[in-house]
Amino acid sequence: MSLLDALLRQGALRPVDHALAQSLRRLGQQDGGTDDHVLVAAALASSAVAQGHAGLDLARPHLVCAAPVEWPAVGEWDAALRASRWVAQSPADAASAQAPLVLEAGMLYLRRYREYERRLAHGLRRIAAAAPQAGDLQALEPLFALLFPDTGDDDRQARAAALALLRSLLLVTGGPGTGKTTTITRVLLLLIAQANRAGRPSPRIALAAPTGRAAERMAESLRTAAGQLRAIDGVDPILCDALPDTASTLHRLLGTIPDSPRFRHDADHPLPFDVIVVDEASMVDLPLMCKLVEAVPEGARLILIGDRDQLPSVEAGDVLAAITDAAGEGDALPASLAQALSPLLGVVPMLETENAGVLSGHRVQLRRGYRQSQSLDLGPLADAMRAGDGDDAMRLLRSGLAGVSFHEDVTDPLSGASREALLSSWRALLDLHDPALALQHARRLRLLTALRDGAQGANVLNQRIEEALAGTQRDPYFHGRLLLVTENSYRHGLFNGDIGVCQHDATGIPVAWFAGGEAGVRGFHPASLPAHTGAFAMTVHKAQGSEFDSVWLLLPRQDARTLSRELLYTAITRARSQLHVCAGEDALRAALVRHAERVSGLAWRLRD
Repeated sequence: MSLLDALLRQGALRPVDHALAQSLRRLGQQDGGTDDHVLVAAALASSAVAQGHAGLDLARPHLVCAAPVEWPAVGEWDAALRASRWVAQSPADAASAQAPLVLEAGMLYLRRYREYERRLAHGLRRIAAAAPQAGDLQALEPLFALLFPDTGDDDRQARAAALALLRSLLLVTGGPGTGKTTTITRVLLLLIAQANRAGRPSPRIALAAPTGRAAERMAESLRTAAGQLRAIDGVDPILCDALPDTASTLHRLLGTIPDSPRFRHDADHPLPFDVIVVDEASMVDLPLMCKLVEAVPEGARLILIGDRDQLPSVEAGDVLAAITDAAGEGDALPASLAQALSPLLGVVPMLETENAGVLSGHRVQLRRGYRQSQSLDLGPLADAMRAGDGDDAMRLLRSGLAGVSFHEDVTDPLSGASREALLSSWRALLDLHDPALALQHARRLRLLTALRDGAQGANVLNQRIEEALAGTQRDPYFHGRLLLVTENSYRHGLFNGDIGVCQHDATGIPVAWFAGGEAGVRGFHPASLPAHTGAFAMTVHKAQGSEFDSVWLLLPRQDARTLSRELLYTAITRARSQLHVCAGEDALRAALVRHAERVSGLAWRLRD
């Protein structure tokens, strides 16, 4: 039995992965057949993309397939692939439509994803190499001092703002509570002041995020930060008036084309903006980031904000992590850049060489704060989970942190003492008749889980919660039911991850309400909605980009491949005021050992 057939029998390959290999086998019969090594590698390269990797690392096939088989030696695999007509090798051949696979730097790609990676690296280099019109930085010194009075204490927010004045590409990374939104609001205010002082019109600014909820939260946070700026004595309110107050999804920003993977804005039809700010950049996958970067016009600034320690995108790629790896920590700056910023920042560490990398000096890592409210201190626990330190995480959970409750070995929070604590908050939705108020109330509590299916999965948990709230013979769209959109619908203006609430009107007709529109809420008949499910319980992936006052995290009884330190870190940092962790020690430790590693060549393309 061939290795390909063995993998299929073990259920290690999807039918579509096996079909690709079989197609190559049939097409190769006229030339004497296709080596089984090539067929297996092709199937795994296809499977790799489905699992979030950009391609197959020949030295680490176990990252894609955990089947107990003996893998070919790397040298044998490499030789077979190089001899195959289905595999392109040189850069000149890599884009050829005649070869569906590309071998490069020990990785085998599906040609399309190699092209996404190559084009993204080229686009980022293009933006990073551009020199924006900086003007006289000394003229901005009084405003800069008002916005960042602590520049002498290695204020990372001040450094990010100063870099934004001289860089076309800026990465602002950091965990919750580190002031990313505050920083970006002040960055935008400085860019507006910079343009005005140079006699130019205020820059056209676009705010975007991967999901509708993340975009909404971004706009809310920026409006709050703008209000705080108006209270600073000496800040011109006219500058504050020029700040944007709305945000969109990336798909809406780029302009979707029905039934097409392309967007209205691309390299030939760039976006009509001078500054593009993208929040929650860790959620952006490789194809989408490639298309966004190519649509950034010449001379425009691109600012990416995110937390590289969160879960990577559901689709292929861990783009933010790769970019930040290529950019380095950003503690020291190229000498010429450090000198240019000295009027604003004073003396900053300098690199000894100007050849430190194309993205050197384009990233600022904000210091971690994590305190979501006065009643919740996530700092130590978030650090332990980010580092994968099981001993420290267990000690902290058991010793008690402000606002953190550890329900050790609780595998069913919908029974026992915790049941009423969860249901009481959701029962309040049954008595609310103002959709805006109901949507606001819906943000108070969420049950997060690592799984979608099974007894501890989001689907079953939602069914149990809905039955407890409305009975076994419930109306599918009973008053107070929370809904989660699971696919993008540009016709409705609803996107994957949007949360809505059902309410019955005066005649008893159900209406599904979502945030947005001039009135702040938009109503739809449930039958017209795109694919959706319940939202009382959600997977951690679906909750990414959202925050809730109280978060209950449920881990499965046994270890699961979806568990990782990134999943735990992402889950706990969704909480603003209270965190409840329901898990056993074995599952927690297993998750913290596992790193959600994604195979990608983007970092070395940007460093090379």
